[in-house]
Amino acid sequence: MHGERRTPRVLLTGWFSFPDGEATAGDVLALHRVEDVLRRSGLAYDVAWSPGFRPGALHLQDAPAERYGWLVFVCGPLHGPQIEALHRRYAHCVRIAVGTSVIDPAAPAVTGFHRVLARDAAGAEPSRDLAARAPALPDRPVVGVVLTHGQHEYGGARRHEAVAREVTAWLHGKDCARLELETRLDVHDWRLCATPAQLESLLDRVDVVVTDRLHGMVLALRAGTPALAVDPVVGGAKVTAQARACGWPALVPAERVGAAELERWWGWCLSSGRVAARRLRDEFASGAGEDGADRLAGALRPPGAG
Repeated sequence: MHGERRTPRVLLTGWFSFPDGEATAGDVLALHRVEDVLRRSGLAYDVAWSPGFRPGALHLQDAPAERYGWLVFVCGPLHGPQIEALHRRYAHCVRIAVGTSVIDPAAPAVTGFHRVLARDAAGAEPSRDLAARAPALPDRPVVGVVLTHGQHEYGGARRHEAVAREVTAWLHGKDCARLELETRLDVHDWRLCATPAQLESLLDRVDVVVTDRLHGMVLALRAGTPALAVDPVVGGAKVTAQARACGWPALVPAERVGAAELERWWGWCLSSGRVAARRLRDEFASGAGEDGADRLAGALRPPGAG
């Protein structure tokens, strides 16, 4: 309306805004908390993102100073030349830092703000981090990923690298929490499990396991967790054989690995596959079926023994 006074627009920034900065989960949740407050207050705002993190979003270089009346810096420590540069570029804006850590109150990065609503600063009572009260988020499937790049004994039939590329590219596009796991045990490397019980505890807590390893599939099923298995050997090898032995249907051959096939079995694993995996877990635990150990005693009898 002609003559109506418009409320100045707010530019939300943080370490997630700088080209060489980083976006942490805590910083982004803190941003969500601030966005929620601004929306409920009816204040218009934009968010400046690092082009390395969100290439298609608004970046600082595309956020001219004259567009904004306020600049808000969200979360993280207040220090360094990048924040000082914000003060120079948006000199005409009212600049506020919120949910930040103040290490040196006299630093130009700190004194350049008109107001600092710190979460922690020397001599001041700390306040809760903004991420703690960010809006609730929906659950996402947790996926254990167990892949191998070895098994050179299969020679020309190996498709391990191609399978891993296809599977990881597909997983990268899924809205899920990915957890890289390794069946190899190690008593020296803290990043690896040292016992089967430790690995089984992890497999028990994920929603699905994506794997091209025989034991990735078997140990997932032993824990009652559905496994989306891919056989990385052309023509099928031990993964295919073991899926058949266990009666497990969620198997993708190397020749058919692709987004459509993976997506089909992903949906099954997160629905009917949950019941099927628990049924197999109970079957394993009951001792039903036969394996090589059942035949071992007979094989160890002396020749001619009855």
